[in-house]
Amino acid sequence: MLNTRGEIGIIACESGKPFAEKILNCLPEIFEKESTPINYKYIKTNETHFANREIKTEILNSIRGLDIYIIQDVANKDLPYSIDENIMSLKTAIDSARRSDASCVTVILPSFPYARQDKAITRECITCALVARELEELGANRVITLDIHNPATVGFFRKAILEILNAKKNICEYVQSNIDLSNLTVIAPDTGAVKNAQKYAEKLQRPLAIVYKQRDYSKPSTVAKTILIGEVQGQDCLIVDDMIATGGTIINVAKTLKENEANKIYVACSLAFLDGEAKQLMENAHKDDIIELVIGTDAVHQPDSFVNNTKWYKEVSVAKYFAKVVFNLNHNVSISKLLE
Repeated sequence: MLNTRGEIGIIACESGKPFAEKILNCLPEIFEKESTPINYKYIKTNETHFANREIKTEILNSIRGLDIYIIQDVANKDLPYSIDENIMSLKTAIDSARRSDASCVTVILPSFPYARQDKAITRECITCALVARELEELGANRVITLDIHNPATVGFFRKAILEILNAKKNICEYVQSNIDLSNLTVIAPDTGAVKNAQKYAEKLQRPLAIVYKQRDYSKPSTVAKTILIGEVQGQDCLIVDDMIATGGTIINVAKTLKENEANKIYVACSLAFLDGEAKQLMENAHKDDIIELVIGTDAVHQPDSFVNNTKWYKEVSVAKYFAKVVFNLNHNVSISKLLE
């Protein structure tokens, strides 16, 4: 029998409840497969949002000595809370767990907040580093996230351990089962995405092409034009990126591929934030035969009505992946192979 770090306690912040429920539903199968006695439970909490926007979290069960996992989806679109409010909810939960004498506190953040604020260009805050410091100073021993924008973020943590999972295996399994690979080229939408796209190309055993973005630095977040490096004529294309925010970059890349006589355009991303007008832009691009399908994951919660009724969107679950990581950590089993 495997040694454990004690009984697992799952705490879900309000915005993290949909993903927490999926993880909880996956755990019994994992325990059964490993022939291990079930040793986890869901910990009830009260998360209060006051009229003045202050927040507090109260843990309703004893967690003394438990191996605690706190789950928060800061990008949950179903609830009216901002990213900053969700971060504060998480911080109050961590502090409550520490004050309740949990033996270990692991934070599960499917998407890491402020991940793109990871460097200072002028006199500005490195907000990603600020979030990392706050989490570990509050008492988080470990943080688990998915496909963070810059893997070097691990260096922002001095005490806690940052584990970066990746959705490549889950997404590639869907692609292999549902898309014809014989005529497929993997696309890196910019030079920063080449390393990640190359891993997809190797996994799918398909060629790689790159779209280079020539930026207009006189305007914020503005791309002057895109240049294709590689051949896509007559090919179906799979654009691979870590996230979709407003969708502008992806649509511009897809248009560039179409201008170079590509056939169907698929998009794969770990974190489909689809902020602002992104959903409408993608809907229009689908109607105009520019984008065939966007493949995202449930690491960012989208309303069921959107997931079930949107022809151009397919959600792949990574909940079982996270659940397996929770099991391995609790049982002192290496997670190295799960991070490949």
